[in-house]
Amino acid sequence: MIQGTASDVGKSVLSTALCRIFVQDGWKTAPYKSQNMALNSYVTLDGKEIGRAQGVQAEACGIAATTDMNPILIKPTGDMKAQIVVHGKPLEEMSAWRYREEYIPLAGGIVTDALNRLRGEYDIVVLEGAGSPAEINLKDRDIVNMRMAKWADAPVLLVADIDRGGVFASIVGTLELLEEDERNRVKGFIINKFRGDVSLLQPGLDWLEERTGIPVLGVIPHMPRLDIEAEDSVVLEKRKDQAGNEDKEIDIAVIRLPRISNFTDFDPLEAEPDVSLRYVESVDQLGQPDIIMIPGSKNTLEDLLFLEQSRIAEAIAKLVAEGSYLAGICGGYQMLGRNLYDPQQVESAHVEANGLDYLPLATTFFTEKRTERVSGSVASTHPDWPAMQGLPIEGYEIHMGQTIPLAQAHSLLSINGQAEGTISEDGRIFGTYVHGIFHNDAFRRQYLNMVRIHNHLAPIEEILPFRSRQIEAFDRLAEHVRAHLDMEQIYSILGISKVQL
Repeated sequence: MIQGTASDVGKSVLSTALCRIFVQDGWKTAPYKSQNMALNSYVTLDGKEIGRAQGVQAEACGIAATTDMNPILIKPTGDMKAQIVVHGKPLEEMSAWRYREEYIPLAGGIVTDALNRLRGEYDIVVLEGAGSPAEINLKDRDIVNMRMAKWADAPVLLVADIDRGGVFASIVGTLELLEEDERNRVKGFIINKFRGDVSLLQPGLDWLEERTGIPVLGVIPHMPRLDIEAEDSVVLEKRKDQAGNEDKEIDIAVIRLPRISNFTDFDPLEAEPDVSLRYVESVDQLGQPDIIMIPGSKNTLEDLLFLEQSRIAEAIAKLVAEGSYLAGICGGYQMLGRNLYDPQQVESAHVEANGLDYLPLATTFFTEKRTERVSGSVASTHPDWPAMQGLPIEGYEIHMGQTIPLAQAHSLLSINGQAEGTISEDGRIFGTYVHGIFHNDAFRRQYLNMVRIHNHLAPIEEILPFRSRQIEAFDRLAEHVRAHLDMEQIYSILGISKVQL
C-alpha cells in the first residue's frame, strides 16, 4: 500500500509506476483505492463511474478498469455536500457529517469485499491511500489509510514530497501520530520530487533511517513532463504557475470553473505542437485566445453564475464576436444553450437560469445519471466542417441533464444512430456531452486545422497518436521510478521473487 504524508505528494503517480513495473516483471497486477474524492472521473466499459486515477492505473496494468478498483467515489457538489457514488452508481447526495457518521460505518464491508475479489483474481494489488494517515480528526472513521492497510494486511510504503520542504519533519511527524501497530506496518519511505545532488541529501537519509529504523527505499527525482492524466485539479495550479508565453500558433484558453470536472479532456490538445493551452479563472487572464473551452462541471448552474458574476461571460461574448472559436463539453455544453432548468434542485438551489445563448438548446436536470461509453462518428454537414464528416469518435458521457433543441440546428455527432451535440450556424461554436472527444486523434487534428485555416495558416497533415504516447508515458515513468527505487527490497517486503517464472 502506498500512503503519503500529505495530499499531492505523488501517491497516484507512484502507484501507477509500481503497477507498470510489476506488470513488466510478469505479475498480474491491479490498482485499488477504497474511497476516492475527485471530480475527474473515469467510466468503465460497463458504464460505471470510478476515480480517474484508478482508471489510468488499470490502463498502466493493461487491464479493463472495474468498480472493485474504486468502490466508493465522492464527488463534491458544494463546500459541505457531495454525491456518493457506490460501485459506479450514484447513491445519494450527503453532507460531510452525514457521510462520516452514518454511511462510513456501513462502508467497511463494501470496500473489503471489493478488495477480496481483486485479490482472488490478481497476483499483486497496489493499494493507494488518501491524504495523510495521521489526520487525527478522521482516524476513527478511516476506511482508506491505515485501517484499510490492516484489513488488507498490507505493508505500507510512506511517500513524502521533498519539493514542498520539511520532508524529514513530515515523515517523522507522521510516524509520531500513528499508533504502534500502524507504525509497524510502515516498511519503507519514498522521497519524491527531488531536485539536485542526492549526495547532499545523504546525511539526512542516514539520520532518518537511524531515527526510525525504517529504510529509505528510494529518492525519486522530479519528472517535469509525465504526460499521464491527473485526477486532482490541484495540478491546474501548477500548470498555471508554470505557463509561459510560448510562441505557439494556436492559443487555447480553458475556463477553470470553480467546480471543474474531467479537465483531462484537454490533455491531448496540450500535447499538440502548435497549441498553447492555458487554464484561466479571471477576465484579465483571458487575453485574445483563438479558442475558448468551457469544461465539464459538477454544478453547472453555480458555475454558470460564476461566469456571469466574474464577467468572464461578457468577455467571452466580446471575443466570440471578434472571431474566437468556442467549445463546451458536458456542463460547458449545457451552458452554451439558451435555458437551464433544475425543477428538483438536483444540482443546486437554482430552479432555472438563462444560458449563454450561443446554441438553441434547453437543458433540464433529472435525478437519473447517465454514465456510458459511447462511439459513433462526426455527422455534421456544416459547410465549414467538411473534413470532419464521417470521422470516428469514441468517448464517454457522465451527466444528469437532458438537452433538447429549441430550433433547427446542425448536429455534431451520430451516436448509436442518434444525433448528439450541436454546431452553431457560423461553424465556430460547438458543444457535446462526449468527454474525451479530443482524445480522437483525427478529429482533434482536423478541428485545429479548421482554426488554422481560419487564421490563414497552413494545415498540419501529421496526426499525433495520443494513445500510443500515453502507453509510452507509462513505460517512461516505470523506467524512471525503477532506476531510483530499490525494487529488490520492495519484492522482499512483498515476500515474492522479482520476476514471475
